[in-house]
Amino acid sequence: MADIKYFEVIIIGGSYAGLSAAMALGRSLRKVLIIDSGLPCNRQTPHSHNFITHDGDKPGEISKIAKAEVLKYHTVSFLEDLAIGAEKVDEGFKILTQSGIEFHAKKLIFATGIKDTMPDIKGFTECWGISVIHCPYCHGYEFKDKATGILANGARGFHLVSMVSNLTDQVTLLTNGKPDFKDEQILKLKQHDIQILETAITAIEHQDGFIRQIIFADGTSRSFKALYAALPFTQHSNLPVSLGCELTEHGYIKVGSFQETNINGIYACGDNTNMMRSVALAVSTGSVAGAVVNGKLVEENF
Repeated sequence: MADIKYFEVIIIGGSYAGLSAAMALGRSLRKVLIIDSGLPCNRQTPHSHNFITHDGDKPGEISKIAKAEVLKYHTVSFLEDLAIGAEKVDEGFKILTQSGIEFHAKKLIFATGIKDTMPDIKGFTECWGISVIHCPYCHGYEFKDKATGILANGARGFHLVSMVSNLTDQVTLLTNGKPDFKDEQILKLKQHDIQILETAITAIEHQDGFIRQIIFADGTSRSFKALYAALPFTQHSNLPVSLGCELTEHGYIKVGSFQETNINGIYACGDNTNMMRSVALAVSTGSVAGAVVNGKLVEENF
């Protein structure tokens, strides 16, 4: 692969979405390069859920199997590297990697994911993806009937509380500051006996990522088994924006129903395009992106 610098498609990001796109393209005999830096956002998560046939498997194991299956298609190559530069050129696109290699492709697919912004709370990062979690569908069943905190405020906090209250009646809303709810939301929370704690959180005491208790700024503490957190995020890669790709008001890459961006020849799939973060959806959007890109290449060459 080292001597081949020209590809029909370069996929930046080699986790579930990128590998799924590569499989669709590999099965169509497209010359594809996957560039991946090896830092998936769920690398701390012990088990993946809500993905049929792989429910409860380790995320890394799913990726390992997927990569092995994709690389059986001889036109697909995989490079462990970081894409740091991108440019539109006459033939398509030019990509520069951290190791100094330059690649060219007719089409680009960004499956680069997003990067969560961790709060300044001691122990939070160590628990992220283990007992500090983001999605009831991905993790909620494992913490059913357990004491659960919701670290969120406003509309997002209210939504998470409503979802999690179906899994446990031991729910506490931790706003980490002044609550920001509408009167009707406050009334609904009271009707469901949801306690609101606005005292700032300073630390999470844990054992190997599993919460023991949450420590507050006033010196008090509360025991929880799980903590849902609605975190801000940034795009994991700035290359799509550098090429002119538009973002939504929430910070996701704006795509159409076929995963196309506003820039001709550039597509995106996975967590960087949609707030529904899950392995299943990443695989689905990746498969769509791969098929659509192949279709475009067919149109151009037939």
